[in-house]
Amino acid sequence: MFHPGFSELVIIMVIVFVIFGAGKIPQLGEGLGKGIRNFRSGIKESSKEIQGPAPSEEQGVKSKKGGDG
Repeated sequence: MFHPGFSELVIIMVIVFVIFGAGKIPQLGEGLGKGIRNFRSGIKESSKEIQGPAPSEEQGVKSKKGGDG
């Protein structure tokens, strides 16, 4: 696969700087950070839903349902 070295990264950074300018780069970084944060929180929530409740919680729910009616 392609593994960029130091010189390639510098060239990419210069191109980004020329395209977006110095004023927009902090805004781009902030937006990227928010996007990554939202992505991580979404993954955590979905993994919790997939794993489901703990076995002790399931037993508590079943005993409450059985006693009500």
